[in-house]
Amino acid sequence: MSTAELIDAVARFGDIRILVIGDIIVDHFVWGSVSRISPEAPVPVVNVSKEELLLGGSANVLRNIASLGGGGALCGLIGSDPMGEEVLRLMGGLPAPVSGLVAGKRPTTVKTRVVAQGQQVVRFDREETGPPSAKTLDLLLSYLEDHLAGFDAVIVSDYAKGVVNEQLMIRLHQLLARIRERENTLLPLIVDPKPMNLHRFVGATIITPNHHEVEKMSGMLVVDDQSLLAAARQIREEIDCRAVLVTRGEAGMALLQDDDTLVTIPTMAKEVYDVTGAGDTVAATLALGLAAGCSMKDAAILANHAAGIVVGKVGTASVSSLELQEALVIADGSV
Repeated sequence: MSTAELIDAVARFGDIRILVIGDIIVDHFVWGSVSRISPEAPVPVVNVSKEELLLGGSANVLRNIASLGGGGALCGLIGSDPMGEEVLRLMGGLPAPVSGLVAGKRPTTVKTRVVAQGQQVVRFDREETGPPSAKTLDLLLSYLEDHLAGFDAVIVSDYAKGVVNEQLMIRLHQLLARIRERENTLLPLIVDPKPMNLHRFVGATIITPNHHEVEKMSGMLVVDDQSLLAAARQIREEIDCRAVLVTRGEAGMALLQDDDTLVTIPTMAKEVYDVTGAGDTVAATLALGLAAGCSMKDAAILANHAAGIVVGKVGTASVSSLELQEALVIADGSV
């Protein structure tokens, strides 16, 4: 696609609905400054100036979809606790239903990051992981059965907290196959995976591991494009997916397509302040691009531009459709 066509594709995001399935997290940011070291231990003393709660994990994927102009919904687990209520409050700011959110017995996952002078000082997590209870899983599966056919693509956002379990993925694949048979519609399945769960994503349209995850999944040391190609091929063959998009930080991205070619995409980031949530942005933009009719390569190019914008922001950030279109214009220089 030309730059003008990519911009037109972004404009079509408003007609697309994406279902996000996965682990819901509350990102808690504590902002402050450091001017001295504690006399009690060799650690910085942070003078707190403000605190912020944001949607994280799979909820941040949906937040990015909404920011990019798309529609969608979230299917996942929250706790019957104050942070679960906070998720519902934050979801109220998005044009998305909350009927796919199931309140279970375990607490809502919370990641707290202390940031001083723009740098993360420490992070601590409050969570209970593992598969949901049988009752909770039944509620999640019922939501999928009732609503899956109403979407244009599906994102599985696996943070290894337990929602993306064996039973859920088996049922998801069955439902996608039913939609394909009954409606002759192939919904793209985009997966942001965790290495230990790779076997659950057989038949995905595309998966989006980072460089280190590719090494763990393949058991190979990736040091150059040749070894990256070999590792990506092995992963693709193991789970029979169409494509593998590897996020490589400062090196940009690499896409192994279904024609067996490796396309390297240089980074669009001018400055990197915070990579928190960048993978969520990639998954969201990639899904919207594919649902809007882009090829794998063009959807990956859009995702790369979006990631380049979001890493230039501090915190769990998102990117707007206008920012993405402006970035495309600037990169082209002739539109």
